[in-house]
Amino acid sequence: MADTTDVSTLTDGPGETGAGKAGAGEAGAPGGADTAEANGANGGADGADRRWDDGLIARHAAGHNGAGGAAVTVGVEGIDGDGGTAAAPADAHQPIGGAYEGPLRARLDALRELVGLSRTRIEGTALAEAGRVLDEAATRQRLSSRHTVVAIAGATGSGKSTLFNALAEVPISETGLRRPTTSAPIACVWSEGAAGLLDRLAIPGRLRRKPLAGGDGDEELEGLVLIDLPDHDSAVVAHRDQVDRVLALVDAVIWVVDPEKYADAALHERYLRPLAGHAEITFVVLNQIDRLPGEAADQVLDDLRRLLDEDGMALGEHGEPGATVLPISALTGRGVGELRGEIGRFVQERSAAARRLSADVDAAAARLRSVYVADGRTGLSERSREEFAERLAGAVGAVATGEAAEREWLRNAGRACGTPWLRLWRWYERTRTPGGGAPRAEVIVEDELTARQRVEQAVRTVADDAAAGLPRPWAQAVREAAVRGAVGLPEALDELAVTAGPPSGRPTRPAWWPAAVLAQAAMTLLQIYGALWLVGQIIGVLDPGIIPPVLVMLGGIIGGPLVEWACAAAARGPARRYGQDAERRLREAAAGCGRAKVLDPIAAELMRYREVREQYSTVSLRR
Repeated sequence: MADTTDVSTLTDGPGETGAGKAGAGEAGAPGGADTAEANGANGGADGADRRWDDGLIARHAAGHNGAGGAAVTVGVEGIDGDGGTAAAPADAHQPIGGAYEGPLRARLDALRELVGLSRTRIEGTALAEAGRVLDEAATRQRLSSRHTVVAIAGATGSGKSTLFNALAEVPISETGLRRPTTSAPIACVWSEGAAGLLDRLAIPGRLRRKPLAGGDGDEELEGLVLIDLPDHDSAVVAHRDQVDRVLALVDAVIWVVDPEKYADAALHERYLRPLAGHAEITFVVLNQIDRLPGEAADQVLDDLRRLLDEDGMALGEHGEPGATVLPISALTGRGVGELRGEIGRFVQERSAAARRLSADVDAAAARLRSVYVADGRTGLSERSREEFAERLAGAVGAVATGEAAEREWLRNAGRACGTPWLRLWRWYERTRTPGGGAPRAEVIVEDELTARQRVEQAVRTVADDAAAGLPRPWAQAVREAAVRGAVGLPEALDELAVTAGPPSGRPTRPAWWPAAVLAQAAMTLLQIYGALWLVGQIIGVLDPGIIPPVLVMLGGIIGGPLVEWACAAAARGPARRYGQDAERRLREAAAGCGRAKVLDPIAAELMRYREVREQYSTVSLRR
């Protein structure tokens, strides 16, 4: 276990020393190094320059000092304990990380806005990854930006613990034939102030280490926090869970593969392929090349590059950004120096956390693509709006209302301009016919659909037109908005048919109407005058002369129908306009009601989709 080979093991109680923790026979072994650090072993010149603080150690140090714990000399760290007790400095913790800048900040702001606008439209499971990225971004921002957390991951027997020790230049992590060797993540920190980062990874103080003091490359690796993980293919489920948990939190990963398992499906399908977008923060090292004869190492390395390319992972070659692939032998040290140099340059750039976060945002955007990116053009076309208004007009009977208004106008014109004898005959017919005292209302025969069914069909059609091409959640939101707006729409249209139809009472008359009435009255008077003239001649009151009274009477008889015919011809235009006005008013009222109840809610949903689509474009860096 790692506890028996730790370079320094922190005491768990204020009365225990590192020697007591490791056992009486291990007082001078690496098991007491943490106690030396915690009890002020840095009180010398070296301690003044390299004051150590990882949070938990500092808190325990105060307890040890109060209990008078003795410092133990450990040669591995190169620190000579003087038996003194020094309390942890008050300003031990380093300043937190700075705010994200540039495109990353804009993308995070857009992602936050995107999640906020989508919570009521998209299931929480779809937004879970985006929420996790935002939470991790906020957490990482509060922690040290001067440190880069790099995890070493690999399969059983790949030699990752050996590489971990080689990079630290001290045997920190246990190696051996027994599997699994590493049972919990172990950290090695090259500079102080990384306590928050390690607390975030849930690495206890007893598993936090420092490299060999004064070792080669200390300045080059300044700010590095190296984590040795358990085997990703361990038979112990808890070990695999720890690997998955830590990999989601670190800034970069060094994948250690060996010639036997470099093509393992579990590695490629579970990790490398899903993390292909994180190529810029990925190192893939082919370990144990000392076991390969001749050119076999180059052949295996080429095949490894081929597999990575098939996984979709870009390779950092010829100055292009991507994963770093190196052959090494952690056992013999071959290639380890080159790897240290690559890690050192990577750490000194201080951009790993931002790169990791940017890759996480890319991954979250890729997962959300199906719920934000539409297929083709979206929105409600003008034609769909017109068709919706036409269907509502049909449901409310706008055409029939206009035709009825036109007929009513013509009837009124016929009553006013028709001959008295024709009006008298019509009155006689109405009184003689049972139930004919008043004109019966015209019965409008419906088609195969009732008015309510027409309204529902119109709403469904316009909702389908508006939702066409939208991602499923937004299409569903559009349809739901239309259905909610359609509640009470048939009743509202029925009320409009009464209030917005033709005005009650007789329609307005044109200017020529009185003249037509006078002309018809004159024709009637001529008939009466001619008839009286003729009767007077018959009874001998007037001088005989049948032709003049007959001509006068015929003029009235012929002129009356001619006036009525002329009035009917002249009335067609005003009657048509009157009917069209009644139809237009009802159409506009129905369209306004449908717009307020259905089209406006649909437009609001489409506007919200356009807003989130714009935010998604910012998140995914696509337009």
